[in-house]
Amino acid sequence: MDYLTGVRQKETLEISELLLNAEAGQKVHVNGAVHTIRDMGTVAFVILRKREGLLQCVYEEGIAGFELNGIKEAATVEIEGTLEKNEKAPNGIEIRMEKLRILSEPADERMPLAISKWKLKTSLEAKLNYRAISLRNVRERAKFRIQEGLIRAFRDFLYSQGFTEIHTPKIGAKGAEGGANIFKLDYFHRPAVLAQSPQFYKQMMVGVFDRVFETAPVFRAEKHNTKRHLNEYTSLDLEMGYIDGFEDIMAMETGYLQYAMRLLSSDYAKELQILDITLPKVGQIPAVRFHEIKEAVSEKYGHKMRNPFDLEPEEEQLISRYAKEEWDSDFVFVTHYPSKKRPFYAMDDPEDTRYTLSFDLLFRGMEVTTGGQRIHDHRMLTEKIEARGMTEEGMEDYLAAFKHGMPPHGGLGIGLERLTMKLAGEDNVRETTLFPRDLSRLEP
Repeated sequence: MDYLTGVRQKETLEISELLLNAEAGQKVHVNGAVHTIRDMGTVAFVILRKREGLLQCVYEEGIAGFELNGIKEAATVEIEGTLEKNEKAPNGIEIRMEKLRILSEPADERMPLAISKWKLKTSLEAKLNYRAISLRNVRERAKFRIQEGLIRAFRDFLYSQGFTEIHTPKIGAKGAEGGANIFKLDYFHRPAVLAQSPQFYKQMMVGVFDRVFETAPVFRAEKHNTKRHLNEYTSLDLEMGYIDGFEDIMAMETGYLQYAMRLLSSDYAKELQILDITLPKVGQIPAVRFHEIKEAVSEKYGHKMRNPFDLEPEEEQLISRYAKEEWDSDFVFVTHYPSKKRPFYAMDDPEDTRYTLSFDLLFRGMEVTTGGQRIHDHRMLTEKIEARGMTEEGMEDYLAAFKHGMPPHGGLGIGLERLTMKLAGEDNVRETTLFPRDLSRLEP
C-alpha cells in the first residue's frame, strides 16, 4: 500500500524556477506546448508555451539527439538540455536541447489561427469560434491573467476588511431586480428563474455575518446586441452592515481599486507590459450628484439631455471625459440616482425622496459598478413594494429576515468583464469574456 504525503516535487522546472534556482551551464528538464518553430537551417528555435510565458529552446544538429522534423507545432513535449543566458530570448534565458520526449501530438497539424503572432489579426467572431485556440496567443491569454488579478484582489482585500465569502443559489423563485429581463425555466414542474443578482441573499446574510461578498455569474435576459452587454457575466458583489451612509460603500470600493492596482503592478507586471496597460490613478476618486453632473456635461459639451432619469452611454462617455479634464481621474462616482430608476430596496434620500442614496462608478466612459444603501426597515420595504404596485409573492423569505431586525447596510456589484475590458483598452466586452453568452452565442 502507498501513502500520499502531499504535493509531489517534479523534476521539470517552471520559468520562475529556472530564473531563481538554475545557473547557466546546468542540466535542466522542462515541459510545455510547442508554440512555434523557427528553422534557421543548422540551428532552429523551438518556442515552448508554459503557464508563466514563453521559453526559448535551441536545436542544433549534432548536439540534439533527435530530428527536428519529429517536432510538430502544438505538440506537448518534455525537454532535457543545458540552461544558457541570452538577453534576446524571452526572460533572458534559453535551453540548448539534448533530449526530447513527446507527450502528445496534434491530430490536425494545421492551426485554425496563427496564435504565434504577437497580435491575432483575425475577427472577433473567429477568435470566439476557436476560443480554446485563440487564448493560446500570448496577448489574448494575458487579458485573463489581468482578470484573475482583479478577482484575486477583490477576495484578498475584502478578507482583510472582515468580509465572509458566501455562495448563493443561481436558481430561484423570483428575480431580485424585477422587470422582464429574467430567464425563466421549469424546476421540477415549478416555475423558476436564473438569478439576475445575489441581492436578496446578500442582504439576508448581512444579518448573519455583517459583511459578505461573492464572485459568481448573473443572468440577464435582455435582447441587446451591443459591445457592452452580455446575457451572462461575472459579478463581484459585496454587502456590508452597520454603515453610516452609502459613502462607506464607495470608500470600500475605492480601497479595493487601490489594492487591485498595487497587486497588478507587483504580481502582473509582465501582463501589463504585454498589453501595454497604464494603470489608472486611484488615490482619490471624485463623487458628483447625478443631476449636477448631467447639467455640467450638457453645458460644457453642448449635449442635449434626453433621459432625466438615467445616463445614456454617450453621457457616460462625456462624464468620464469631464472627470479626466477637470479632476484628472479615470474613475468617477455618480451619486443620488432618481428613485424611479432604482430597485424597490434602494434607500430614498430623506432630504429629497425623488432621489436615492445610490451610485454608479464610471470608468473611462462606461458604468462598471452599481451600488448604494438599502432599506433595512421592514415597514419601509413593504410600503415601497406596495407603492410600486408590486406583489410580495416569491419574496416572503427575503422580507421575513427584515421582520427580525437588520442593520443599516448597503452594497454593490462590479461587472468583472467590463472592468477588465476598460483596463485592457478593449472596445468590446466579449474580448475579455472567456466564453461569451449573448443573443447569438451559446457555443463553445
